[in-house]
Amino acid sequence: MTDFAATKDMFHLPKDVIYLDGNSLGPLPKSAPAAMEHTMRNEWGEMLITGWNKAHWMEKSTSVGDRIARLIGAETGCVIVGDTLSIKVYQALASALELTPDRKVILSDSGNFPSDLYMAEGLIGSLKQGHELRVVAPEDVEANINDDIAILMLTEVDYRTGRLHDMQALTAKAHAHGVITVWDLAHTAGAVDVQLAKAGADFAVGCTYKYMNGGPGAPAFIYVAPRHVDVVRPALSGWLGHDAPFAFEQSYRPSAGIERMRVGTPPVLALSSLEAALDIWDMTTMTDIRAKSQDLTDLFISEVEARCPQLRLASPRDKNARGSQVSFHFHAGYAAMQAVIARGVIGDFRAPDIMRFGFTPLYINEADVIHAVEILQDVMANDRWDHPKYKQRAAVT
Repeated sequence: MTDFAATKDMFHLPKDVIYLDGNSLGPLPKSAPAAMEHTMRNEWGEMLITGWNKAHWMEKSTSVGDRIARLIGAETGCVIVGDTLSIKVYQALASALELTPDRKVILSDSGNFPSDLYMAEGLIGSLKQGHELRVVAPEDVEANINDDIAILMLTEVDYRTGRLHDMQALTAKAHAHGVITVWDLAHTAGAVDVQLAKAGADFAVGCTYKYMNGGPGAPAFIYVAPRHVDVVRPALSGWLGHDAPFAFEQSYRPSAGIERMRVGTPPVLALSSLEAALDIWDMTTMTDIRAKSQDLTDLFISEVEARCPQLRLASPRDKNARGSQVSFHFHAGYAAMQAVIARGVIGDFRAPDIMRFGFTPLYINEADVIHAVEILQDVMANDRWDHPKYKQRAAVT
């Protein structure tokens, strides 16, 4: 069993703050500054360019990828880290479309993260081959999987409500109709005990700055199933995805395996921070994380509904049907969230009226939940949100 008191002690958490926004940006691992300083001073500072060989910088994208693979139920050698999540979505989607050249429909849902839909629209516009992005309600996805669909592209956990798709069931139906799957794990990795290999997923992508605590702008990852990894063509044929980058050939030859999904230079400093965070993940299992997060979210829902009748649950009530976040509707949700944040409980807001709270057992416990709800109750019962200073929208909500 995981010692969650020990993992909590591994994070820097500001005094008098209850952090319920790790589903948007994880807090700082205490070991991360020293890890980055070591990389900067001892490696970059002393080794200079020789650090690519001596400090094995070039291998970090795959070695870190293998560490992430354990957390998402993926096979070794099928995950690589680097670039941003949007780039990885584009890569996965473009490669997947080439596996089904006779089909033109990308199926997604209205709960998908907008950036994924934007990338699909942009790719369709560039290809100009008659592809269509078909967006349906989340509950209608399964019924719309048929022999016309090329790609099923879904974010497993809805970023607004926490609603959880059944990856195994939807992937099975997709494959029965010859459909390739692309799963976005942005709100899954580090929150849900996802099993990519067991589900038979084709492609998956995700970020490392949320539940994985890699830091702001931490790199994204991409997974390609073993049956595809040596045959897919990388649409973004970056120099480091070449089979022999230092041969400086004029034409592109994809590297073997997951290495072909490299695009740009590995973000070495960011990877050193992410490695420090992954050391904490080595202290736990996703089974333990999932069980604890379900206990915490159940407790939060129960306490909020008992104390804050003004709020209406937006997340699934069934703990097996949601990720590790809980959302509530409130007509003045933005102002109410700012008032709560001002009192030391940090969550966030998603338009039009969602107050969103994330739960990470690595550093959140039952006492934090109870205290957070007490503060929320005070804000709601006394209309403390109803002040002009809480109604002025900031750039990031």
